[in-house]
Amino acid sequence: MHLILTALWRMFTVYLGATLAFFILSAFNLSPKASFYARILASYGTLLVCASYGVIASIVLRLFGKQNIAQWATARSFHYTMALTTGVHFEIVEGKEHLNTRPCVLIGNHQSELDVLLLGTIFPKYCSVTAKSSLARAPFLGWFMTLSGTVFIDRANRQSSVAAFEKAAKRMQREKQSVFIFPEGTRSYANGPELGAFKKGAFHLAVQAGMPVVPVVAGNYWGVLSVREGRFRAGRIPVKGESSRGLSYSQSATEFG
Repeated sequence: MHLILTALWRMFTVYLGATLAFFILSAFNLSPKASFYARILASYGTLLVCASYGVIASIVLRLFGKQNIAQWATARSFHYTMALTTGVHFEIVEGKEHLNTRPCVLIGNHQSELDVLLLGTIFPKYCSVTAKSSLARAPFLGWFMTLSGTVFIDRANRQSSVAAFEKAAKRMQREKQSVFIFPEGTRSYANGPELGAFKKGAFHLAVQAGMPVVPVVAGNYWGVLSVREGRFRAGRIPVKGESSRGLSYSQSATEFG
């Protein structure tokens, strides 16, 4: 045990040292890529810490019958910590009242790796996210997602996906738990206000559960993060919640899908 703890401590100090070194290089403009590497390291470190917190929070909250707010509690910790470690934060500028609709199917544009920080900002208290099933096997993050009630979707197995959505719909009705979905299914990495083709799962879920669809619109954040171009800057990204304007569930699916 002592050897394991010693090895972990050394890994932590090396990781922290490398992150600080890149931030220093960036501050003095000594390397054009220093800001990118500094914030990448800071982001993964923050994600690891918050996912570990999420594992503990999920277990503790379950003991008190509050497991339905585990993702919200962890999301908020990630939002505030990322603002400190990277200088990046999303800000809800309009339609916050729509984000608190409960229960509902929240949908958002799938842009880049920063999408997880978008969730950290807008996630309402009683909500679960959907994710590809392979994430369940990821250390720490996968453990947290499993314990906190993530809806895992196996894209290669339609029958499994249908069953997962059926289970989610019943939970929405029973526990008034909202669900967040990126209907594009994959990141666009667009450098402008673009949307990919929507998959139908989010809208089938809304119809099946009898719940409204609430779109979440974020400004494009290609200027803040572009992995392909090696750019990662501090910045503020506006977000707004939209109303489904009293449409029926089938109309919502038609308009937004």
